[in-house]
Amino acid sequence: MSVVVITGASAGVGREVARAFARRGDALALIAREPGRLESARAEAEAGGARQAIAIALDVADARAVGDAATQIEAQLGPIDVWVNNAMSATLAFVHETDAEDYRRVIEVTHLGQVHGALAALKRMRPRDRGVIVMVGSALAYRAIPLQASYCAAKHATRGFTDALRCELMHEGSGVRITSVHLPGLNTPQFGWVKTTLRRHPQPVAPIYQPELAAQAIVRASEHPRREFFVGGSTVATIVGNRLAPRIADRYLARTAVAGQQTDIPIEGDRPDYLHHPLPGDRGSHGIFDAQAVSRSYAWWLTRRRAPIAALSAAAGGAALARAVVARRG
Repeated sequence: MSVVVITGASAGVGREVARAFARRGDALALIAREPGRLESARAEAEAGGARQAIAIALDVADARAVGDAATQIEAQLGPIDVWVNNAMSATLAFVHETDAEDYRRVIEVTHLGQVHGALAALKRMRPRDRGVIVMVGSALAYRAIPLQASYCAAKHATRGFTDALRCELMHEGSGVRITSVHLPGLNTPQFGWVKTTLRRHPQPVAPIYQPELAAQAIVRASEHPRREFFVGGSTVATIVGNRLAPRIADRYLARTAVAGQQTDIPIEGDRPDYLHHPLPGDRGSHGIFDAQAVSRSYAWWLTRRRAPIAALSAAAGGAALARAVVARRG
């Protein structure tokens, strides 16, 4: 059993991650801004099998608050084994419609929030020479799309930070591991409370996956940390396609991605959003797209079995080579 810290734990992916670690019987520290929803997540985790769960309401943009929380967690639960940096915020708007203050806020939460979590974890893990830091990324950490410039910038920055930190840990021969889990479009409450200038209800870029798949991947990454995990066929296709033909990707996204991130459901221009202040109410982990969302991914199935598949491929190749040698000698 491990001591696991999860930021952004009160809704969406974070809520499902808390449920998944709870089923393992781990001790959980759940971090988010809204106390009421966070307490619901804590009670749910304990009912779902967690050895113990504590809730700490804070804003991950506040580095001191994150550091103080880490001290409190170790005092109550013991040494931190896994730190999951999941908290995020976003806006859906064209760049020219995005205020500088909103842009800054997204960077502070979605990028600096992960940096603050990593720093708090490193301060405690490095002296012990063990622990896993999970950075929750996105296909948009590799391929930016219209309407999400601030979020894409934050995820790109986090990928750069993570790569640099990984090299530093390798340089010093540290037993601390850092891994990234890059996610596809997910059916979470995010699209019901994101700040937007759109007049139709936002939606994830299709195909849409359920947040349970993301939780499976994050738990897997904590158990078997490697450099990166790509979750969902769309994530793999997005990253590979952008590497092979970025200009074609630009043109395709310019034609399709603006309309593709909107439903036909109208919304009010002044609807409440979560960017600067948390919204009340427990929205759970799912959004409104259950009818379209899928819970399984063949690409993720392959990713989880990469090592045995590689071994089987090598064995098959070796057998074929042996047959060819025997045939030639014969």
